[in-house]
Amino acid sequence: MAGAGLALLVLIVGAVICAKARSAGGAVLFTVIAAIVFIATPVGQGLPGAVSTFMSAFDHAATPALNRTPAEHKAGNS
Repeated sequence: MAGAGLALLVLIVGAVICAKARSAGGAVLFTVIAAIVFIATPVGQGLPGAVSTFMSAFDHAATPALNRTPAEHKAGNS
């Protein structure tokens, strides 16, 4: 994927142009395609796992507050 960086740049510029022209559909389309291209690169392959870990940690932190139950303390944690 030698041209992935250039493709990402073109897609981001296209999204910005569409956003400035107030074409929300075009901006969203360019952004979604840019995200797919980024995830296809070696750098972006860890992104889905990182997002999953973040969402899981956020869910574990928010659930006790939303359910109005005290958080459980695991052994070994301060």
